[in-house]
Amino acid sequence: MSLPFFVYGTLRPGGRHHDRFLHGRTLREEPARTTGLLLYEGPGFPYAVEQPPGGPRATVRGDLVTAAPQAYDELLAALDRLEDFTPGDPRNLYDRVTRDVERDADGTAVQAWVYVAAPAVAARLRASGTPVAGGDWPARPRP
Repeated sequence: MSLPFFVYGTLRPGGRHHDRFLHGRTLREEPARTTGLLLYEGPGFPYAVEQPPGGPRATVRGDLVTAAPQAYDELLAALDRLEDFTPGDPRNLYDRVTRDVERDADGTAVQAWVYVAAPAVAARLRASGTPVAGGDWPARPRP
């Protein structure tokens, strides 16, 4: 399934991994958002954590990245390695899931791959993590 990617941290334009992983491999990158996730501080990168049911839905800001068709498989494998994701591995730091993402330009919803915190990481963050105010990693206050 060749879906676009929703990136919300170091893969966003200006982020430390953007050029290394995305340069020359994309058709388009456009501002977008998704709801139902909370963003938490990680050690130099963020984690998106599924929000518990009920209450107002949080928004995470990011970019919708459409891979160039000839680069899709290579990009998917590279991002899985970057995010420490191996299908079915209980030691994953992230899980790759499909979610609805809305384009900022026109509000249209698109299914996209999103790397979210794996269950053990998510539980730890919910218990003692530091949320990123506003759900926007590059705009977060820094010490």
